[in-house]
Amino acid sequence: PSFSGCHRIHMYGSYGLYGAWIWATGLGYGQRRAGEKKVTPAMLTAGFKNEVSNKLNAEPTLEFAVVQDADRLDAIGAIGVARCFTYGGSKNSALHDPNVLPRDNLSKEKYMSKEEKQTSINHFHEKLFKLKDMMKTEAGKKRAEKRHKFMENFVAEFYEEWSGRA
Repeated sequence: PSFSGCHRIHMYGSYGLYGAWIWATGLGYGQRRAGEKKVTPAMLTAGFKNEVSNKLNAEPTLEFAVVQDADRLDAIGAIGVARCFTYGGSKNSALHDPNVLPRDNLSKEKYMSKEEKQTSINHFHEKLFKLKDMMKTEAGKKRAEKRHKFMENFVAEFYEEWSGRA
């Protein structure tokens, strides 16, 4: 199974990440209701912006770790690359501008700021490349390794083609 639909929590509610949690923990239908009370709080604070600002409001439970890893796995790999450029395009962001450098040491406020010009490629450096090392579960870490490598290869090729060397 793929976690690729899970990130839709922000648009469609909690079913996607909850479903990912059910899948990852192997719970049967009868156990789902009990798990719902544990997972819902985790879904509300599992995002990258909360962790970079040290503003996590959920206890570090297994449920929280699985939900957070599922959310992050959605953001990396081939689907993550596609999502990154789709989102950037929807916001009229440039693919790349060598004069716009990735931002370092982002606070939640700076990460969320729309005032600075940003590019889709910068998003890899500001967030996506960091997610592998932020995974909480062994299963999440294992899946993240392959997806992270894909993104590294993609961005390296992107720079080669952008510069005219490829």
